[in-house]
Amino acid sequence: MDKNSISNLNEKLKGEKGIHTDFKQDMTYSEYLLLDQVLSSQKLLSNHHDEMLFVIIHQVSELWMKLILHEMRSAIAAIQQNKMQPAFKMLSRVSKIQSQIIQGWDVLATMTPSEYLEFRDKLGKASGFQSYQYRLIEFALGYKTKHILKIYEKDVALSKLLHEAHKAPSIYDVSIQALARQGLPVNKDLLNRDFSVTYAGDETVAAAWKEVYLNVNKYWDLYQLGEKLVDIEDWLQQWRFRHMKTVERIIGFKVGTGGSSGVSYLKKVLDHRFFPELWDLRTNL
Repeated sequence: MDKNSISNLNEKLKGEKGIHTDFKQDMTYSEYLLLDQVLSSQKLLSNHHDEMLFVIIHQVSELWMKLILHEMRSAIAAIQQNKMQPAFKMLSRVSKIQSQIIQGWDVLATMTPSEYLEFRDKLGKASGFQSYQYRLIEFALGYKTKHILKIYEKDVALSKLLHEAHKAPSIYDVSIQALARQGLPVNKDLLNRDFSVTYAGDETVAAAWKEVYLNVNKYWDLYQLGEKLVDIEDWLQQWRFRHMKTVERIIGFKVGTGGSSGVSYLKKVLDHRFFPELWDLRTNL
């Protein structure tokens, strides 16, 4: 910006007579957002320049995941109460958030293997594999891995939260219940099943979704619900893929700091489908 442009901008700002500048008695933007806490939460363990990038990318991802969980929990409750339109708004927002996290991997990928090696040993056994919010998202989507709960036993309150989420119905469980409420012949055993077990698919659910997609006008809300779920799984798989490729780009096939097989593990989870009937019907319609 040249001097004339700056001068013109300053003149325009002077004309903004309503801008508040005295905050001796009022809350500021920084105070509202607790920015002193947020911006002082990057406690680096090395002197390497790129550790700041590594910490901030992961902290930002966790903040986005917190918002995903906020939206997912409310969407699950809304579907249970047959309030479909608010649920659709929340699920659409989840998809947009997922796109932001995916872009975060692109920023992290600017770090080279040599740069990461300069501080990787400082992480000890800490790893993104241990992200409890990511596990809560998986639980909310219906992927219930019981063995993973052992990681969180150190924190009693957190462990309790995860065990409760592990037993709670997922977004797909409540969607199947919504199919049944609309009179579609769904296996009744699914409606009050053990929700701590990962859903594996059912012929009656497949038939119900096929009926919905063949009669869109009659089942418009259910049709929209199905497409919102497909959006979320699509974005999640893209998120997982970008994660896997970023890890491969930076550490190759090394074992992860948390002891996982790293890229090999990340490739394996790409094969899991959360909402199998919604994908299968693309072929079966």
